[in-house]
Amino acid sequence: MERFVGRKRELSALEQHFNTGRFEMVVVYGRRRLGKTMLLTEFAKDKRCLFFTAQEKSDTINLAEFSSAIASFFSMPIAPFASWGDALAFVGSRAVGDDAPLLLVFDEFPYAAKANPGLPSILQSTIDHKLLQTNMTLVLCGSNQGFMESEVLGQKSPLYGRRTAQIELKPFDCFDARLMLPNTSPQEVIEYYVTFGGTPYYLAQIRPEESYRQNVARLFFDPYGLLFEEPQMLLRQELNETTLYTSILDAVASGATKPREIADRSGVAQPSVGKYLQTLEGLGMVERQVPFGENPSRSRKGAYRLRDPFFAFWYRFVSPYTGAVETGSGEATAAQVVAGQALDTYVGDRFEDICLQWVERQNAAGNLGFIATTFGKWWGTDPVARERADVDVVASDAGRSNLLVGECKWRNEFDETEALRLLAQRSDVFAGAAARTYVLFSKYKVSEGTVAKARGQESLWLVDAAQTLES
Repeated sequence: MERFVGRKRELSALEQHFNTGRFEMVVVYGRRRLGKTMLLTEFAKDKRCLFFTAQEKSDTINLAEFSSAIASFFSMPIAPFASWGDALAFVGSRAVGDDAPLLLVFDEFPYAAKANPGLPSILQSTIDHKLLQTNMTLVLCGSNQGFMESEVLGQKSPLYGRRTAQIELKPFDCFDARLMLPNTSPQEVIEYYVTFGGTPYYLAQIRPEESYRQNVARLFFDPYGLLFEEPQMLLRQELNETTLYTSILDAVASGATKPREIADRSGVAQPSVGKYLQTLEGLGMVERQVPFGENPSRSRKGAYRLRDPFFAFWYRFVSPYTGAVETGSGEATAAQVVAGQALDTYVGDRFEDICLQWVERQNAAGNLGFIATTFGKWWGTDPVARERADVDVVASDAGRSNLLVGECKWRNEFDETEALRLLAQRSDVFAGAAARTYVLFSKYKVSEGTVAKARGQESLWLVDAAQTLES
């Protein structure tokens, strides 16, 4: 059974709204498998809560099941209500003047609203005429992001202006993901995270008695494996034209970073590819990065990539081999992928994201020595070597007077002295910083000689994978 871990900020936000003593409407949304229902179940477990989950069924059946939930909650012999308005008004009437706060969770609201398009208007009227006089907390939850953003949060929605808070649930970062992988080495945690991403349901499928290769083969490279068709199922839930979106994701995973390149590789017309990329950005599947310090709306150096590690892994390593998997070669394909240099390169690239997450967590805890407001990575021309270069991790305060730069090495061994020299050299591209902190992130602990150098330099930090995940 999936354990509930993490989500401290989300629970805290829900608690704050529940305890205001007035009506609250909180919208919780995000793609499926992220643990929205588990979050709300955890939040509701010590509260007076009417919890209803709509189904992909007819309006009549959903209303009947909501009526049954009301009868059970209030321990009353209630006949099925004739309308949603009657049902919601009854709940509101029971909450009026009640000192004990009531929590009403309406999970998978889009299913009920699609079966009855008038439901948002009915709910809006009930809020205005009944619920505003109560101390009820109403939580509307849904996995269809497009619907929740347009039909619940959007300006044209009847419910617009009624919500008092919204929580877009996102995947775990590597640190919360680790909570689901007890007794796993830091290096393996990172390998699992950059493969499964931060989706709790996916992480819960990992069997601790199996190796990384065995878990990957069973879940990704078996035609009956849980994650073999998962991306396609998610796309079908959210989007039309899934074939075009799949082609674009394949193109980005294979290394296309510019709209023209993506259009050429995917076969999508270039005038249209921007629209599709924007949709995928909204769903958190792709992102456009620009070098640190540049304006995203003006920079011509923007590069697209797959944002979520799960999608990045699947489209990079599974999608090209679906035919082989379906014809029985999944185990051999998985062995080839896991043993290949391409996977090491991929893990190294995603290790940079984890190091940036570490910096963000240290910043939130006040451990950087300054408050960073901008985070990212930089690439361009090294002014000294006059060649293409990059800085893996960069953070600075609002005035750019304090700067942190980091180099990430996902290798068993490397030239540590040279890595530090290049880090200092390349930091010169950020002019004007009065105080600089250098961080060398590594897979394993660096040598005693490098540790000795760092002892005398407060501005040089050495952070290996184990230390990274201690945050």
